[in-house]
Amino acid sequence: MAYLTMADAGDYVTDYHVSFGPMQDLGWVVETVDWRSRPDWNRFDAVYICTPWDYPQYVDEFRAVLRAIDASSARLFNDIAIVEWNLEKTYLRDIEQRGDDIVPSTWYEGFEASQVPAFFEEHKNDKLVIKPTVGANAQDTFVLTNPVDAGLLATLQDVFSGRRFFVQPFIENIRSEGEFSLFFFNGVYSHAILKTPKAGDFRVQEEHGAEIIPTAPPKELLDVAGQVFSHIEPLPVYGRGDWVRGPDGRFLLMELELIEPSLYLRTDRNAATRFAAAFNQRFEELAGK
Repeated sequence: MAYLTMADAGDYVTDYHVSFGPMQDLGWVVETVDWRSRPDWNRFDAVYICTPWDYPQYVDEFRAVLRAIDASSARLFNDIAIVEWNLEKTYLRDIEQRGDDIVPSTWYEGFEASQVPAFFEEHKNDKLVIKPTVGANAQDTFVLTNPVDAGLLATLQDVFSGRRFFVQPFIENIRSEGEFSLFFFNGVYSHAILKTPKAGDFRVQEEHGAEIIPTAPPKELLDVAGQVFSHIEPLPVYGRGDWVRGPDGRFLLMELELIEPSLYLRTDRNAATRFAAAFNQRFEELAGK
């Protein structure tokens, strides 16, 4: 099987290698493949979208590569239908329409500086987050405080002009309590982490200095997360949901990562084994074994 990666991981922290042993124990030969190298996909039985984290700059090319894999004899994980749905964060609208709680969001097709005061009025909040509908690792994500100064407005105009984006209220609990990430394999809860940004920051990625610790999520959050994953069709082999506690105490979904999430396998000693078992089970089901 191929683990789709990128040519240069740079400063990204990865731990997918933790799953090599458990996969090999189940009879799999694992090979890492740069997603842009375009090998003959037919020589693989399966392809796992692992860490191609530079794809937001090359979305059309990335989509074409995944479609080529899907058209080959290899099985793509997760399913191409899930990938297409999850590629733009507009999927959050679908989740909300299904009755699940998300961080309140408003959606825009392109940026005009004159719109900004309405952003604050819409959310009744003097602190907002603006980010593109396609992105990763908090790239091109900004925190806005009312009023927004002219320099930042110019930057936003440059970054978001002609580009789809959305706006959310800044949830203060992300700094005090942190963001919970829960991981599910074949729809079954596996493990969780708590991510807390460094002082003065809002980003919860470890590349930006956040603290990452294993955690036992509250039962209420487990129930919320289980419900969200139960609504996803087709069922993803792997997935991560990121939640933050809102001002009223409800857990609100920040993002649902079903394409290439970091799975933090190193934070739970049995997580890699559960991942491998779920992957192997799904492959055998699809192969009719």
